[in-house]
Amino acid sequence: MYTNVNLAAPVGVLAFLGTGLLVLVAALALVGSLVARKFRFAKFVLIAMLVIAGLYLGAMLAFSVAGREKVLARGEEKHFCEIDCHLAYSVTNVRQTRTLGTSPNQETAQGIYTIVTIKTRFDETTIAPWRGNSLLYPNSRVLTLVDERGNKYAPGNVPLPALYATQTGSTPLTAPLRTGDGYTTEIVFDLPADVKNATLLINEGEFVTHFIIGHENSLWHGKTRFQLGT
Repeated sequence: MYTNVNLAAPVGVLAFLGTGLLVLVAALALVGSLVARKFRFAKFVLIAMLVIAGLYLGAMLAFSVAGREKVLARGEEKHFCEIDCHLAYSVTNVRQTRTLGTSPNQETAQGIYTIVTIKTRFDETTIAPWRGNSLLYPNSRVLTLVDERGNKYAPGNVPLPALYATQTGSTPLTAPLRTGDGYTTEIVFDLPADVKNATLLINEGEFVTHFIIGHENSLWHGKTRFQLGT
């Protein structure tokens, strides 16, 4: 199974929260000792804070180094851990066109429109026993297409009438799901015509994930991408 973490997400989140709590308590103790002019104790607390932060940073970097770059073939799934269950993503189709929509709402690409179809699946085999069948609201996603030269592209800003005329049954990536549900989403990129060997990175948009041990958003962590074959 390919995932967006190489440390179990509940462990990573608990480590982050626990370390944050320790640092907060130490910071309060540091302020209190400075106000009370207990400078020796303040020095001890400051050293303790630095040790805690250093250990956490060291663990985060260790898991980042262990996280390898991967490129998934068409149809292979990348799992996103949502603490008590997994969402699985895969690329099922890629097509290209010079125009989107029909007259009078037709739009022409600056290069060529590349339309990527992404399948989202709520993997029923990964549900924690206590979760139940309540709706799952996916975390925000960031999509970045990278070509063989390392150039990065965000989804194109296509006017809605042309976009809707092209999409067939496309569901937003943030739409909620229940156990076993799934849907497809079409994402449009306006790429230069000479782009080759493009890959797609889907990752989480929450800023805090950059500080979670084992998360692919953390510093120097390898990414799991999808091969598009363009």
